[in-house]
Amino acid sequence: MEVNNMFGLGPMELVIIFLIILLVFGAKRIPEIAQGLGKGINEFKKAAREVTDEFETSKNPTPPATTHVRNELKSRPAQQTTQQPVEKKETHEG
Repeated sequence: MEVNNMFGLGPMELVIIFLIILLVFGAKRIPEIAQGLGKGINEFKKAAREVTDEFETSKNPTPPATTHVRNELKSRPAQQTTQQPVEKKETHEG
């Protein structure tokens, strides 16, 4: 029976590696290291997403006039239009 191995390591090797990390860094530092690693991964994902977006934008650029109009519309506050009621004319036919 074969156990699914993470990175080609068995459960015993993972326990030994964890114990070595625990001895080297101490119990208080492990959460700090994990938090720093998580932030680094998030920054990497964000940078990769920005590069992908920039690449997609360069493949399909929007015309400058359209971009200018969009920026103008975004910068202006929404204007409310008021409609005046239409007066009904009554006709009396006699």
